[in-house]
Amino acid sequence: MKIKIKLLGILCFLLSFNLNSGAQQISSPNGNLILKINSENGSVLYELSYKGKNVILPSKLGVEADGFSMSGDFSIKGFKNIKVDEKWKPVWGQYSVIRNNYNEVAVELVQSGLKAREMIVRFRLFNDGLGFRYEFPEQKNLNYFTLLNEITEFRLSGDHVAFCIPGDYDTNEFSYTTAKISEICKGMDIAARSKGYESKAEGYTVQTPLMLKSADGIYINIHEAALVNYAGMLLNVDDKNFMLSAHLTPDKLGKKGYLQAPCNSPWRTVIVSDDARDILASQTILNLNEPCAYEETFWIKPVKYIGVWWEMFTGGGATWAYSDFYKAKPGVTDYSKLKPNGKHAATTQNVKKYIDFASRHGFDAVLVEGWNEGWEDWASYLKDHHFSFTAPYPDFNVKELQKYAASKGVKVMMHHETSANASDYERQMDEAFKFMNDNGYTSVKTGYVGYIIPRSEYHSSQWMNNHYIYVAKRAADFKIMINSHEAVRPTGLCRTYPNWLAQESARGTEFESMGGNACDHTTILPFTRLMGGPMDYTPGIFQTDLSYYKGNKPDQKVHTTLVKQLALYVTMPGPLQMAADLPQNYERFLDAFQFIKDVAVDWDNSWYLEAEPGDFITVARKAKGKDEWFVGGITDENPRTANIDCSFLPKGKSFTATIYEDGKDAHWDKNPQSYNIRKITVNCNTLLKINLASSGGVAVSIR
Repeated sequence: MKIKIKLLGILCFLLSFNLNSGAQQISSPNGNLILKINSENGSVLYELSYKGKNVILPSKLGVEADGFSMSGDFSIKGFKNIKVDEKWKPVWGQYSVIRNNYNEVAVELVQSGLKAREMIVRFRLFNDGLGFRYEFPEQKNLNYFTLLNEITEFRLSGDHVAFCIPGDYDTNEFSYTTAKISEICKGMDIAARSKGYESKAEGYTVQTPLMLKSADGIYINIHEAALVNYAGMLLNVDDKNFMLSAHLTPDKLGKKGYLQAPCNSPWRTVIVSDDARDILASQTILNLNEPCAYEETFWIKPVKYIGVWWEMFTGGGATWAYSDFYKAKPGVTDYSKLKPNGKHAATTQNVKKYIDFASRHGFDAVLVEGWNEGWEDWASYLKDHHFSFTAPYPDFNVKELQKYAASKGVKVMMHHETSANASDYERQMDEAFKFMNDNGYTSVKTGYVGYIIPRSEYHSSQWMNNHYIYVAKRAADFKIMINSHEAVRPTGLCRTYPNWLAQESARGTEFESMGGNACDHTTILPFTRLMGGPMDYTPGIFQTDLSYYKGNKPDQKVHTTLVKQLALYVTMPGPLQMAADLPQNYERFLDAFQFIKDVAVDWDNSWYLEAEPGDFITVARKAKGKDEWFVGGITDENPRTANIDCSFLPKGKSFTATIYEDGKDAHWDKNPQSYNIRKITVNCNTLLKINLASSGGVAVSIR
């Protein structure tokens, strides 16, 4: 919903002249960013500076199609400049009102010769960054075309420190490498060994969002916005010349996209500041997406949930599968005649225990994984039908649980693991969503584990990116909210489709049981993966040493203190938040659990108090519609003192702050469950100094 639109000026230059006649220049509304558009032998180049410092050196633009090129031989048909300053209200998010303020220039290009193909490069310069995209207008000499490559370059000014993961067409669940561009190759090889490539991208590539820091203190984030009907973008790395360039995810035929004019690319984004806090606060990627596509959004509601999930990762023996009969076929096998394996977690009685806990502690929903037929084997790529999304296992009574949950004021959250068979999911989708409506489900977690079917596609290729959007749009027809796992990383489409509450699309908490996440992992994610939208990271693990379960993972540990788990609910914002640990573990630490119960999942405002990628983040947020504030602070393996400036509080009033802090002897590895809780009176003049342990944190609720 837009609440104010103010066009400050429109300047249209419809002159026709050769591209070599001089550079064009625009500045950001505050004047800090300067964009120059120039030429070199008929090719379009752009360069970007911030407060007089080079950010992007002259870099080429253009695309290559099957049979022709649109990367050179251009002259300018015209420029169109506009200035926009407006505000809009998201359905949910870090801010209840977002300002959209930019200066724009659309460069209208035409190629010489008989074909005279036309292309527009549209640039929008915000106070904190740049967005630009290619547009292919309706024209006589361009209709269908197959995209082979994109020539977009990002020539950097030096050997910046990068926070990155290796390029892969099918997964983004790698550990992060932090190193200078000239040194990241070795580090990413190590990261890939710990996870393993699924479909390694051709050449030397990294994934976006990519976070960079220059030697002179400039923070740069490169990503894309509004990924629609297009292939996901990786970045080629030239580590000798410090140049990055677009690398589009192909299909398995090698094609990068099938397009028809009029059409456009996603926005390529470059967020820039000399203060790391501004990177986290940026709303540019959301602003570059289209407004909400739905007339009604009353049914879209933030969700705090628990679930039958973590017990399958602890090593204690719980399984998704009902039986051990690996030849079972959904829709064919009579599962009631199979011998149960005795380890199935998604049983009616077990789920009722979770529902009771959720009701007692005020949670909205209970996720249940492993409820449906199909979990007995994982040969998904060898068959055309893996799961049923309407057939429960014999020990899972859908109707009984719906009635029981409703009596307790709790929803059951659906789970659709597709085993990456998107084709089969689309065949079953309407029936599956109707089944959800008929049985009281309002949200679903989708999964895409494995290699994609159609077998011509990757997780980030054009067809699949359209599939994820189709799922969100079709779910909206049934008033269902989506949480997608193993999908392409987000690009701000949650503005357009706000029922798409969250995605995984990065290395989440589950990997703490499979080798662990580095202590700096969650100090990097907000600067990388979360730039495009919320992550279902599934925090809240209190029993961090998995040897506690005396199972088959005695050497696995969560690499944080208990208090850092609390802080993640604030430092990694999203309208969908899970308390991921087992209920019995929360019962052991009810005083600390109180923060998870209290913390909001939707916000009026946010203030980033301290931030440095890979090192620490401290942020304060105001709960939407309430006079309640929450603060989260985290650090990497290095202990530090968090400085919490409470000037975000209203003047002239005092409040009670409940502080959850690491104990004096806390350490993520040696003593993660050491914590202290205390209450103090605070006001807008209060400055709190809180000691954080190694991979520790602080969480504060203020009322």
